[in-house]
Amino acid sequence: MKISLGADHAGFELKEKVKQHLLSQGISVDDQGTTSPDSVDYPDFAHLVGEQVVQHRADRGILVCGTGIGMSIAANKIPGVRAANARTEADAQLSREHNDANVLTLGGRVLDEATALKIIDVWLKTSFLGGRHQRRVEKISDLERTEVAK
Repeated sequence: MKISLGADHAGFELKEKVKQHLLSQGISVDDQGTTSPDSVDYPDFAHLVGEQVVQHRADRGILVCGTGIGMSIAANKIPGVRAANARTEADAQLSREHNDANVLTLGGRVLDEATALKIIDVWLKTSFLGGRHQRRVEKISDLERTEVAK
């Protein structure tokens, strides 16, 4: 599995811990930055990671900002990205089972390291259930195509 990873300044510290956690599990990581706690704009990193996921250069993406909310909003503007901001293991599990989330967003200022890593582990091991959820994910894709065509 290959994960595209990105963060802004508020998520930099947690991103670095996430990267080490993933690498320790033998998961390939493509770190899109940022490379320091200096102020940057989160949409830039959401774009980099989202594009890697939709272009199949990464299997999934993980983004970290202060709350995870800004990254989620920005990443979800990219057609094909289904980004979910998770604050609990249940959020992570359901985002995969029901929504086939391909990008996970986390809040570096609202989650402690241990909780964030547990969320990631659940998110990575959980599969999409398909079935009735497939129809709903397809409707999300239809919305993207319809709005882009306008």
